[in-house]
Amino acid sequence: MTLSVINAKIREAENSANRAIGNTELLAVSKVQPNEKVLNVLEQGHRIFGENKVQEAHSKWPMFRENFPNVKVHLIGPLQSNKVKQAVELFDAIHTLDRLKLAQKLSNEIQAQGKAPEMFIQINTGEEKQKSGIIPSEADKFILDCISLDLPIKGLMVIPPINEEPSLHFGLLRKIARRNGLAGLSMGMSSDFESAIAMGATHIRVGSAIFGESNYS
Repeated sequence: MTLSVINAKIREAENSANRAIGNTELLAVSKVQPNEKVLNVLEQGHRIFGENKVQEAHSKWPMFRENFPNVKVHLIGPLQSNKVKQAVELFDAIHTLDRLKLAQKLSNEIQAQGKAPEMFIQINTGEEKQKSGIIPSEADKFILDCISLDLPIKGLMVIPPINEEPSLHFGLLRKIARRNGLAGLSMGMSSDFESAIAMGATHIRVGSAIFGESNYS
């Protein structure tokens, strides 16, 4: 699927949901992609990307930013506490805030650097033991804790369970966000982004539909 086709599908989904055209940001998920593929997408005019690992992002984006200074890079994978300093330096947004210790470290680092990436709190709507994120019953308190640390909380993020209807989890995320006055909804990937847009997604994370299946070998 080409980038132009995906953008057309996004506009169509926004229109079908009676949403303003252009309200949904497309994060091109460039993790483990060779630089030539990322460069191709950049040369098509796309400027928002998602990366899973701090170290991998650091190996490519400072170089790309020399020629594409207006590019924005979002961290969409887990953030280790020992990578916080580098993450705040590098990323424009972090979508995986999932524990108080990390929130405290991010708050301290943001104050030290004077740079504040937008923050999304990851919600584990399926309450899966193997998955990171705050469970729904603890979300309201965690959001308040993060706000009390002066973190720039933009919204919430979810990765639905593989074998469940994603729209149910998108709906739950929207409900939690609304009652806490948060506008950002990071939800939807290559297989379900149209459903996510219908449920109010503001950021969708699309990798394989743009770049093809990743080679992890």
